[in-house]
Amino acid sequence: MADLTRHTAEIAKLLMARGETIAVAESSTAGLISASLLAVPGASAYFTGGSVIYTLASRRELLGVRKADVEGLEPLTEAMVLRFAERARDQLGATWGIAELGVAGPTGARYGHPPGISVIGIHGPREASITIETGSADRERNMWTFTRGALDLLRDTLEESGD
Repeated sequence: MADLTRHTAEIAKLLMARGETIAVAESSTAGLISASLLAVPGASAYFTGGSVIYTLASRRELLGVRKADVEGLEPLTEAMVLRFAERARDQLGATWGIAELGVAGPTGARYGHPPGISVIGIHGPREASITIETGSADRERNMWTFTRGALDLLRDTLEESGD
């Protein structure tokens, strides 16, 4: 846990130094990305908001994602998660949007994906995305692994965008 806070402090420092903000939309991490970003004192300077988009209804109501917004995109792909990151960013007028979609376990998804898979996307001045596959059905361990992956990707993307 302290390791996540250390990474998040680096993210906070980069965002605050640039006067940039971030919005979060997360599914299988269930708020852990947002909680990690909010654990740093002064988070109100860079955190515009977050949502847990665990169901189709929450994606529609909280992010404003309609069927037409994801037309032609395969579920649980980097292309789809980038669309969600863009929507999170746009919904809250943030500099950056980060989104996570995944299957924490212990069972697979209705689309045929096994447990232990997550796609993470960042939309902003620079785009980035990754797919994490743990090969595990351990729900809680996967949630933390996906969160760490999201924070690492965010930190790396912010560092690269400063070049």
